[in-house]
Amino acid sequence: MSTLIRPATAEDQQRIREIVRAARINPADLDWPRFLVAEDDGRIVGVGQVKPHRDGSRELASIAVVPERQGQGIGTAIIHELIARNPGKLYLMCVSHMEGYYQRFGFRRLRREEMPRYFRRMYWIAQIVARLTTRRRIQVLIMGRL
Repeated sequence: MSTLIRPATAEDQQRIREIVRAARINPADLDWPRFLVAEDDGRIVGVGQVKPHRDGSRELASIAVVPERQGQGIGTAIIHELIARNPGKLYLMCVSHMEGYYQRFGFRRLRREEMPRYFRRMYWIAQIVARLTTRRRIQVLIMGRL
């Protein structure tokens, strides 16, 4: 099976929403023109975007692959393509057990003083939401590829 990474189209909007919601990641701000999708035999199996923020920072976000295709390099291919198409500084928010995964792409954990304004604000909100919505203690990280 050959996976094609391509820009999303308007027709992909519903599938993008379904994949992101099924992955239980932030479903806000899913603007399809920013997305790349991974497609196999006409079926979208993975998604990802780079989201701009008002402070000028850009976020690698909404990276998700359907469960039956996880572990096959699809997420990695999407991230590599998003980085190639969006040179310069990129940031992301993730749970701590994903830190090693994102380090492979040149991201590192940021100290509060290194974070753009948007991420300083969102860090605390994400910590509170994580504690309220999960039974186990989860730490949210802000990482950057600077």
